[in-house]
Amino acid sequence: MVITAKQEALVVSSWNEMKDDAPTFALKFFLRLFEIIPSAAKRFSFLRDSNLPLDKNPKLKAHAMGVFVMTCEAATQLRKTGKVNVGANTSVQHLASVHFKAGVADVHFEVLKFALLETIKEAVPYMWSEELKEAWSESYDHLVVAIKNEM
Repeated sequence: MVITAKQEALVVSSWNEMKDDAPTFALKFFLRLFEIIPSAAKRFSFLRDSNLPLDKNPKLKAHAMGVFVMTCEAATQLRKTGKVNVGANTSVQHLASVHFKAGVADVHFEVLKFALLETIKEAVPYMWSEELKEAWSESYDHLVVAIKNEM
């Protein structure tokens, strides 16, 4: 799998359109996951012990934003270095360990991808196309493969 310059440009340009409201879209993205798989919320340690509604949980908001940003950045990283790095404060190995311990399965990654794409479609309907869908899919898929390879 290789991300093209055009796919990178599509991800970046759509991200730039969403950036100002990214926290709102990121939260919608995860809330959509929990609508489809309600039990997925139990896989997050910071949600198991919280009495806050999901849409008010600051840790969920931060986590959702982090995943959204990582997925976008994966496109640029792939074009520049040929691999996905997840940031200075964490590593792919750490993410893999956390996901493995939480029992995250392929279905969770697939539903999260669906939720991501639906959220982007809602966020930038005037930009939505099969090409944009494929660009974000490639970026997300590379991020997931990097995590799964370490799991």
